[in-house]
Amino acid sequence: MPVKKYKPVTPGQRTKLMPTFEEVTSSTPEKSLIRPMKRTGGRNNQGRMTTRYMGGGHKKRYRLIDFKRDKDGMTAKVKSIEYDPNRSAYIALVVYDDGEKRYILAPEKLKVGDIIQSGEDIAPEIGNTLPLSKIPLGTGVHNIELKPGQGGKIVRSAGASATLTSRDGKYAIVKLPSGETRMILVTCRATVGQVSNKDHGLVLSGKAGRKRWLGRRPRVRGVAMNPVDHPMGGGEGRASGGHPRSRTGLIAKGYKTRSKKKPSNKYIVERRKTKK
Repeated sequence: MPVKKYKPVTPGQRTKLMPTFEEVTSSTPEKSLIRPMKRTGGRNNQGRMTTRYMGGGHKKRYRLIDFKRDKDGMTAKVKSIEYDPNRSAYIALVVYDDGEKRYILAPEKLKVGDIIQSGEDIAPEIGNTLPLSKIPLGTGVHNIELKPGQGGKIVRSAGASATLTSRDGKYAIVKLPSGETRMILVTCRATVGQVSNKDHGLVLSGKAGRKRWLGRRPRVRGVAMNPVDHPMGGGEGRASGGHPRSRTGLIAKGYKTRSKKKPSNKYIVERRKTKK
């Protein structure tokens, strides 16, 4: 999906890069698969602000997504590709042979009219969901389960794809988009293909107002605050602010926060590459 560059008729359009939405075929969601979404504005049940820079934004409704893909032995036909305001990827409305409708994460190159399936003894084609034991090595997958039957938990954002590199006993070795290599049970399921909307990272809003439509209020830099408000605040003139850290004092940019005793550490074969 390419992005569209606008003529600089206004200051907001000078740097604006927006998706063309060529893949999207329907603008009206399936009524039976949407639920209301309540906004908090960053406030807790006492009305006090607990998360900053949240508030406003366009009203949204949640789309129920089938991450489990557990309807085996039945084919489904893609009815439409739709935009989902709650995620970076596009979603696909599929209709099963018995008439049931479900939303799934739309893989790249999935088109209206395509047939998809899920189960063990099916072809590893784009959009099909299989156990990792049945997927050929070197195949790109997404929406991967971490526990059998739990539903896909990782590799779900726009343009994401993991690679099934090898199998060792009851575990499959998967290289994730972050560069991390980890072991996942071969009984866990994954969907073949790359997640749609791969050009999502190229989008530029062009103006602050579009961030407000998305429910994001202006973010204030720590160095622009007073010492009472932030550890990096204060100083004469434009002080650097010291070592980058959060408002609560947690050091950023290099300080490891992952627990050394975390149970899932034993499944990680190779850590992701860190920026220096």
